[in-house]
Amino acid sequence: MYPKSFQKLINHFASLPSVGPKMAERLVLYLFKQNLEKLESFAESLENLKTDIRYCKKCFNISEGDLCSVCANPSREKKIICVVEDPLDVIAIERTKRYSGIYHVLGGVLSPGQSSQNNLRFSELESRVKTDEIQEIILATNPTTEGDATALYIQRLLRPYEIKVTRLARGLSTGADLEHADELTLSSAIMNRK
Repeated sequence: MYPKSFQKLINHFASLPSVGPKMAERLVLYLFKQNLEKLESFAESLENLKTDIRYCKKCFNISEGDLCSVCANPSREKKIICVVEDPLDVIAIERTKRYSGIYHVLGGVLSPGQSSQNNLRFSELESRVKTDEIQEIILATNPTTEGDATALYIQRLLRPYEIKVTRLARGLSTGADLEHADELTLSSAIMNRK
């Protein structure tokens, strides 16, 4: 139905997370309608993605240099590490403007039945704890089965070290009604009360 090059582009967009075939068609059609200068700029940005962007050598956040902006910032509290699943979590925490420590990006979570532990950056975290005089690790994995399993694994990994390990609190979101909260959320809210 579409020309081959148009369909190939649709297939590329449809392979992205949260982009279905209909959305991919809309995106390609939108790009087709743009002027050549805008398309060339877009293509150049895609081309440079793997050469201009890399992982921070210290925390594995996204960076344009050897160190990300957080690790390179001398005013950050270097003795507290917030462990997150991926770089989007760093961005979410930074938006709160309530955290002044540094990060460690795992690159995912443990998945039941898969040996994905080798792809995650646990040994790098342990190495940082050994060498950087870290005082606290904040586990900020998602409140899912996989996130909880990953947090538990990290707690056990760091048990031999005299270091404070904490987990983000859970509970009710602002504006929520108690009657609509599920048991697990309400239970966490009671347990993590101030």
